[in-house]
Amino acid sequence: MNQPDHKLPESSGKGEVLLSARDVCVAFGKNKVLEHLDLDVYRGEILGFVGGSGTGKSVLMRSILRLIPRQKGKIRILGEDYDAVDEAKKIELDMRLGVLFQHGALFSALTVRENIQVPMREYLDLPKPLMDELAELKVAMVGLAPDAVDKYPSELSGGMIKRAALARALALDPDLVFLDEPTSGLDPIGAAEFDELIARLRDTLGLTVYMVTHDLDSLFSVCDRIAVLGDKRVLVEGTIDDMLSFDDPWVQSYFRGKRARMIPDSKQEPVTGTDPASMQASSQKSEAT
Repeated sequence: MNQPDHKLPESSGKGEVLLSARDVCVAFGKNKVLEHLDLDVYRGEILGFVGGSGTGKSVLMRSILRLIPRQKGKIRILGEDYDAVDEAKKIELDMRLGVLFQHGALFSALTVRENIQVPMREYLDLPKPLMDELAELKVAMVGLAPDAVDKYPSELSGGMIKRAALARALALDPDLVFLDEPTSGLDPIGAAEFDELIARLRDTLGLTVYMVTHDLDSLFSVCDRIAVLGDKRVLVEGTIDDMLSFDDPWVQSYFRGKRARMIPDSKQEPVTGTDPASMQASSQKSEAT
């Protein structure tokens, strides 16, 4: 798989810092989950955030979103100190964020249309016909069929639930989108299509994406940078090449382990005959003979 060929904006080095975490500490009782954690996310990038199970990846995301309290540390979003601004400014910042939670977290008693409209009803005062039109636009944007808008979550497949949840995350046209394990539970084809959708939306809408993931394919194919969580902090951040050269046993096992070896080197061309087109042609040739 090839690495993304787009580049980050060339202002102030890597680009404008859209999200900054400094010296973040989160604990549950005496159990410290995050300690002295620093992280930057740059405008326009897709950042893949990885780490072992139970290390605190989702905890950090929820702490950034004020869903879990921090014991220490500063969070700056869109240039603003999230803790220092008044409540009106916090609401303004919240409106510029979108979130796709694990497993979609759709409201089961609401249709897809009504789920997408939840943020609109919470923050905006819009007439119902306009909200209906916007919901239908978001459904089309994430690649769902038009009739999905009036279905309930129980009537959707796993992949459709992910797309509907993404449509809700995009309801207020955010600048920064948080995705928590967006491809978990999807088959390889569905996961690849979802990765392509994320990249396309980023390029079309100018999104910045913070993606918690275990999916090596996603890391290799759509992420501009990767940050690895370990020992309660960010161990390393950078490109795939930075991960492959970082001297840490867990990082090396993750990116060079048995499953990782099934992913072609990012700088190598696909092996002839193993891409889908070649395989289909070979199959057709065999059938002809």
